Amino acid sequence: MEAARGEESMDVQRAAAEEPNFSGHGRTSAKPVWTSLEEAAQMKTEGNAFYREKNIRSAIGRYHRALLVLRGLDSDVMASVKGFGPGMPALTPEQEAVLRNTQVDCYNNLAACLLQRQSVDYARVHEYSLRVLQWRPGDVKALYRAGVATLEMGDAQTAKQYLTQAHREQPNDANVKKHLQRAEEKLNRELQKERAMYRGMFSSGLKSSSIEEINQTHRTDEGD
Repeated sequence: MEAARGEESMDVQRAAAEEPNFSGHGRTSAKPVWTSLEEAAQMKTEGNAFYREKNIRSAIGRYHRALLVLRGLDSDVMASVKGFGPGMPALTPEQEAVLRNTQVDCYNNLAACLLQRQSVDYARVHEYSLRVLQWRPGDVKALYRAGVATLEMGDAQTAKQYLTQAHREQPNDANVKKHLQRAEEKLNRELQKERAMYRGMFSSGLKSSSIEEINQTHRTDEGD
């Protein structure tokens, strides 16, 4: 998990640097909590607008910036850097819910953005989708994207599990149906290949056994 956070931090810094108006500080703890939460929510909204305009790069930058702001309020993150910088403000249950919902939306939207790229980083799509499912286990979009990513990474069995759950939640979704069928077809091909391999091994074993029996009979016929 620490390695994943390190990768995320690098992503955040790189994407934020691409944004011309980003100050680079990310020190949200000096601000009132609601101010930081509203700032992150506004960045997410801007990211959604860029996504609708097919400006994927700018959308990714906005979502990463929102997550960067929220990192300073996230007790799970700040616990690992305790003792550095100002103390983390205590969040009310309402603030905690807003923070988590914004994080989940940003990770979900980041996964959607990555799937729109010409060269898709399926490992990162999978990672972001799992972050969503950690906090919102039944999220259909995250289940679907985790399934697609896992399928593209070669694990049809796990992909089928994600996609089956997504199909259960939204049985009429055409994309879920299509990729679930792809996963099932891949599993069937793998099963047929495995059966053919075992048939070949069994057939070779019988052939070797028959040759040995013939040799034994030939030696017996020759006598002493």
